[in-house]
Amino acid sequence: MIKVGVLNVTGYAGAELARLLYTHPEAEIVSVTGRSEAGKKLAAVFPHLASYNLTIEPELSGSVDFVFSALPHAASAEACAPLVRAGVPVVDISGDFRLNDVKEYAEWYGGEHPAPELLPQAAYGLTELNREAVRSAKLIANPGCFPESALLGLAPAIRAGIIGPEIIVDSKSGVSGAGRGLALSTHFSEAAESVSAYGLSGHRHLPEMVQEIAKMWPPAEAPEAVKPSVTFMPHLIPMTRGILSTCYAPIVPGQLPAGDAGKQAVRDLYGEAYSGEPFVRVVDAPPSTKQTRGNNMCLVYPTVDVRADRLVVVSVLDNLVKGAAGQAIQNMNAMMGLPETTGLDAPAVYP
Repeated sequence: MIKVGVLNVTGYAGAELARLLYTHPEAEIVSVTGRSEAGKKLAAVFPHLASYNLTIEPELSGSVDFVFSALPHAASAEACAPLVRAGVPVVDISGDFRLNDVKEYAEWYGGEHPAPELLPQAAYGLTELNREAVRSAKLIANPGCFPESALLGLAPAIRAGIIGPEIIVDSKSGVSGAGRGLALSTHFSEAAESVSAYGLSGHRHLPEMVQEIAKMWPPAEAPEAVKPSVTFMPHLIPMTRGILSTCYAPIVPGQLPAGDAGKQAVRDLYGEAYSGEPFVRVVDAPPSTKQTRGNNMCLVYPTVDVRADRLVVVSVLDNLVKGAAGQAIQNMNAMMGLPETTGLDAPAVYP
């Protein structure tokens, strides 16, 4: 049995880790932290986790085999660094190890990186696209929820070289993506019956998208002067969970047959790319967020706007599961030599 520690169980991602790991047959949470609630029983803070007989502590206690960090950025790297140096495998759910460039980290996160020497050791934890690196790593940078939806939506087309570099990602997210901290924009009376765009001047998930898209960009199709350009526009939707991303990109001339044959070629491309993936499903109709509520699936619907000669891909996932805690557990499974589906094969919650 893998003895697990969870840093900051009192956030949404930490609480979701506890919920999902409760039925994991090979892992057991033995220590949880949360400084604002330290000394309280986990069940007193989250009654839905009453099956756990755990006390929230200011720091991890006892011996652990694996650690998940759901701390905020900067605090997470500071807490993870000594664990990684001691040889404890870690999945970091914050943004601290996602960006490879310390200068970009400082620009987007507003401070110097607390442990820059660990960045080369961190594997980007989008298992479907980086599986071998995840399996061999001791430190995983869990993807951001928005980048995960976009990258899974775009990866087959990028790798096949069928789209041009001008990419648009339009995303809608539930309010839990903002975390448990209080903010006027997520108060019920402010968010209910309203949809709003935010991050127009730049969102922290944008450089992560650009970085990972650039890694996949076909070198033969992208000479030095041509780089992928990503426009990312997030929106807040009055629902608790879920992300829906619609991605647009021009088709490279001559890469697809015309009309409906082009649509079918794209569907065949995506079907082949994800044929062996347990948590990515290519679907026959545009999906809705409720179809992934509470589980670790990403549903992807690719098509072609034949009038504009443009790829259009709709992807949906639960931002707290596939976009955070579920992906983190999938990464742990891969790191520890377990089937990636272990503890994660539940269907979505409906309605």
